[in-house]
Amino acid sequence: MTRRVVGPFNRVEGDLEIKLDIDGGAVRAAFINSPLFRGFEQILVGKSPSDALVYTPRICGICSVSQSMAAATALAALQGVAVPDNGALVQNLVTAAENTADHLTHFYLFFMPDFARAVYRAEPWFGTAEARFKAVSGTAAREVLPARAEFLHLMGILAGRWPHTLGLQPGGTTRAVGGSEQVRLLATVASLRRFLETSLFADTLERVTALDSEAALDAWMDAAPPERGDLRHFLVVSKAMGLDKLGRGTGRYLSYGAYGMNGGHAFRRGIVEAGRPRAFRSAEIAEDHASSWLARPAAPAHPSHGLTLPEPDAPGGYTWCKAPRLAGSVVEVGALARQIVDGHPLIVDLVARGGGNARTRIIARMLEIARILPLMEAWVRAIRPREPFCAHAAMPTDGECEGLVEAARGALGHWMEVRDGRIANYQIVAPTTWNFSPRDENGVPGVCEQALVDAPVREGEIEPVAVQHIVRSFDPCMVCTVH
Repeated sequence: MTRRVVGPFNRVEGDLEIKLDIDGGAVRAAFINSPLFRGFEQILVGKSPSDALVYTPRICGICSVSQSMAAATALAALQGVAVPDNGALVQNLVTAAENTADHLTHFYLFFMPDFARAVYRAEPWFGTAEARFKAVSGTAAREVLPARAEFLHLMGILAGRWPHTLGLQPGGTTRAVGGSEQVRLLATVASLRRFLETSLFADTLERVTALDSEAALDAWMDAAPPERGDLRHFLVVSKAMGLDKLGRGTGRYLSYGAYGMNGGHAFRRGIVEAGRPRAFRSAEIAEDHASSWLARPAAPAHPSHGLTLPEPDAPGGYTWCKAPRLAGSVVEVGALARQIVDGHPLIVDLVARGGGNARTRIIARMLEIARILPLMEAWVRAIRPREPFCAHAAMPTDGECEGLVEAARGALGHWMEVRDGRIANYQIVAPTTWNFSPRDENGVPGVCEQALVDAPVREGEIEPVAVQHIVRSFDPCMVCTVH
């Protein structure tokens, strides 16, 4: 048995280090370290509740809208304010724009360049993958970056700027939209649709969304040459490399529900365990500190009564990340979780046949892009320019609230306690906190720690490429994790 430390990882947001126990050419155990403490929960104590809208988006430059939305949702619950339809539509558009841009960034700039590594030079598909996806010189980046930049003009129109917008408020949004701007927004969304249908899918979004099984996906993949569309390119390479055998998760999935409207969600809220759906209950969440460099309460506690105090000499600690658990179990969050909880037949079939794995996580993200764009088109058309975009209400001096939203990487929760008009406690559980959590008090590893077990390690590899594929399949955001 040998131990290898892998890190810091490039093409990952924030700092990440993983210790691997390796034996017989495979990983036998993994220990994930988030080696940076930031302390946003401490910064917020004593502030005015509405200051959360200013501070929490600064947790991350990639997920800042999601952090802002979680804070706004929590404050809306505290104030008891009902968001008008226009406000909900614009909140959904801004959040969807950030999530879509995140998925594109992850696919083209973080994940696919790994297939242009020299270790794959002997593979028959290497030449085309290198020409298309290699960092800096690949042709894909020169196409996706202008498309992404043009798409994010939507963020400028609706949120003023990105990241760190103050446009999202508990009662809606600060930006009213006129009729001429609706036309401009539709044109902006249409520009991304053209890129997706030309470069990413080489097919219509509707045909991609209609794929309903692994057999249908394979038939779609085989219907054209591998280089026709970047998703097809990925499917061919990932099948040849057996990515569906890498990084199997726990089989339990959580989604808080994405894009709320009229009391429901466009992607539904819930849990899937062993293929069976059940209702989500916030009270089942508890934060475990057993392997964290943090002060330890007597027992794992719900985030509404959580504690985040650094204790760098805590016995048994190996990370600044907590271990959130749902009813004591490890759950996976992210696009794969959202799509299986929402019951999309393609993802349900893929998970039923091969479980959640590195390949399925990428497919779920691409499918989600294809499903979001038509929703965005419908939301823009549904805006009624002469009606309200924001409602207002007084801020209570005492109370507790929670804001549960879906960031691109998965379930994001904010919990706030207000006493005498000031924040008395603020706790945040980010998506990568769920997926990259350490061992809990029962010694059970987190999702990614479990997914890394049995990952192959080639002779002489310093940074095993299979480990890189598995870690990146979760699209970790470490700065959110250790907020």
